[in-house]
Amino acid sequence: MVAEQVSGRGAGRRRGPGVGCGSVASGLAALGLTVALAGAAAAQDAAGAGAPAAAGAPIRLQLNRLEASGEACRATVVIDNLKGGAIKSYKVDLFAFDTEGVAQKRVAVELGPLPARKTTVKLFDFAGLTCPKIGRVLLNDVLACEGGEGGREGCLERTETETKAGVPLDR
Repeated sequence: MVAEQVSGRGAGRRRGPGVGCGSVASGLAALGLTVALAGAAAAQDAAGAGAPAAAGAPIRLQLNRLEASGEACRATVVIDNLKGGAIKSYKVDLFAFDTEGVAQKRVAVELGPLPARKTTVKLFDFAGLTCPKIGRVLLNDVLACEGGEGGREGCLERTETETKAGVPLDR
């Protein structure tokens, strides 16, 4: 390291840029600060990697239509995965309640695969239950979510429900 003269001959001389102890010390300090900031950013990224998937893109599950299909009530659901990645399996546990609020029928429905950044429509039946008897549908759980952020629990947290069928779809 170059020492700068403080007194004696040359004390009044001005040094050019990059010459002298002050410039070297400033450069080393800036380099140290850059390394420290890069390390902090990498640590923050690593901590964020384990963050809950609930902060991920929402999966919107819409009960779009209920219609009679023989002795069953056929449900049309729209799954909006427009902001998320591909999901191989998205299996949900649903309960149909009657107009008095009594659970009538439980169904496990595979709604996957869900392509990345795409809306999908699926149909399924509530066998042995007529549509006028259904007062509400409950998304009880997500049973499988293969390929989704955060696994099954993450997909449940990311799932948002809505209805256009005149019957509530709740979480």
